Amino acid sequence: MAKTPAQRIKKHGSKAAVPQHHLPPVINPTTARSPQKAQNNSNLILIAGVVASLFLFWYVHLLTLNQLTQLTGGLAMPDSLLGGFGTAYIGQLHGVMDDAARGQLNYVHKTAGTLFPLIFGFTWLLLIGTNVARKQLRWLLWAVPLLFVVVRLWGNVAVDGVLASETPDAGQVALASTLTVAGWILLVLSLLAGAAAVFLGKTRDAGRSD
Repeated sequence: MAKTPAQRIKKHGSKAAVPQHHLPPVINPTTARSPQKAQNNSNLILIAGVVASLFLFWYVHLLTLNQLTQLTGGLAMPDSLLGGFGTAYIGQLHGVMDDAARGQLNYVHKTAGTLFPLIFGFTWLLLIGTNVARKQLRWLLWAVPLLFVVVRLWGNVAVDGVLASETPDAGQVALASTLTVAGWILLVLSLLAGAAAVFLGKTRDAGRSD
């Protein structure tokens, strides 16, 4: 039976041969993410988010809402009116849209109309976060896409509400119109905030390389 190191020392003293024990090597040290790898992963997510946002914008505004005009005699959906709308226009839509047409618009709002602002907002938050180092400026730029998401989703509900009411009051219409216009403005401002973030990120990288 093999003796333990303590037994060997007790028997042979300082001449005892004690086997050396070594700690096992670090398991798979290559799994640690380098900053470059993390940046590459972030860029892949950004590209996927931008592509998805572009597709959903095309699907909602350039395809589906445009096709719905075939059910309204050419009248545009409220979501497409950059300058807003009034009670007279909503009254015209009520005269030409049946329950099926209103149901289709409501379905668009609940599906692609919801996915677009959410995916766009997440993508722009990531875009700004990876390019802007200053915390206060980052939060300032983040506020724009966050507001866009809230206003856009609220606007969807407001538009469905005025179209569902047989006699929508002026206050409901004004709210839906204001949210629609604000959504378009915030979308443009979000694009500008993203462009500013990319510019700041490139300026920072250029300064590091120098």
